[in-house]
Amino acid sequence: MLMFLRFAATRAVMALVTLLTVSFIVFSLMALVPANCAERYLAYKTTQGDQITIADIRAEESRLGLDRPFVVRWVAWVGDVFLRGDFGESCILRVRVSQLVGDKFLLSLGICAAALLFAYAIALPVGIFSASSSRPVLNNVLRLVSYLGLALPNFLLALIIMLISTMMFGDSMTGLFSREFRDVPWSLARLADFLSRAWLPVFILGWSATAFAMQTVRALVADENGKLYVTAARARGVHGVALLWRYPARHALGPIINSLGFDLNRVFNQLPIVAVILVLTDSGALLLEALARSNDQQLAGAIIFLLTASIVALNFITDLALAAADPRVRKSVMEG
Repeated sequence: MLMFLRFAATRAVMALVTLLTVSFIVFSLMALVPANCAERYLAYKTTQGDQITIADIRAEESRLGLDRPFVVRWVAWVGDVFLRGDFGESCILRVRVSQLVGDKFLLSLGICAAALLFAYAIALPVGIFSASSSRPVLNNVLRLVSYLGLALPNFLLALIIMLISTMMFGDSMTGLFSREFRDVPWSLARLADFLSRAWLPVFILGWSATAFAMQTVRALVADENGKLYVTAARARGVHGVALLWRYPARHALGPIINSLGFDLNRVFNQLPIVAVILVLTDSGALLLEALARSNDQQLAGAIIFLLTASIVALNFITDLALAAADPRVRKSVMEG
């Protein structure tokens, strides 16, 4: 128990250091963008017909605290983020970033998590069966399906589904909500409407994730199948499903669980393009808008940091789960 607590404490410190490092990188990138937030905002105001002077820029810089040293501004920003969950103001829209992101990030995280759940619900049993099956026809079919999933881009799959849906049902299935539920408070009816439409981005994002996970599971289980401890188990009379789940599949799950954070990041990276095609009002679309159109680095930095924090938290949880299940994991870390 003491070793597990030491392991958990070590991982918690590593997670905190990682988040602080990421926050410094994100804040540095925001500061390195040509023209500071005050200049970009006032430049935007000039496009609306306002006359802006140098004095206006200096006053805005003072109001935003941009005249303070970089390290002081970073420490203040980190303190607000960690202690109050406050990412400051959007550079262009001039509203609190937390208000802009709000439920949108949770919706995005839920969609990505559901896509991963969908992917592994299929990839784990199919990949394990494929690695252990001696039927070449079935293995070739499964391999073809997985290759198709890797080769067919998500945006193309989204366009195909939208075209078929429009032709067959007269509805392109775009958006996370129907028109009557877009701007109303949450209720059971709105939740039902959301679930009736959210399956599409979940399926599209899970499409390539399933193919990738299936290949990974198949490779790991096939590698474990060829090891001596599995041969020894067969010699002792262990066969069939008992052999499969007790030895190669069980030992292959460790690297798979450890890769969940990486998979979450990969799925989220695909979300902005899918969000544009499906007209989703989530943080993926908001991130693309902030980076490519409005150049709102404060908003983009907040979304990137929240994603990183989610990945770090997921990795921390999976590390604790693996350490609780396998003493070798926590022992190796403490000895290292």
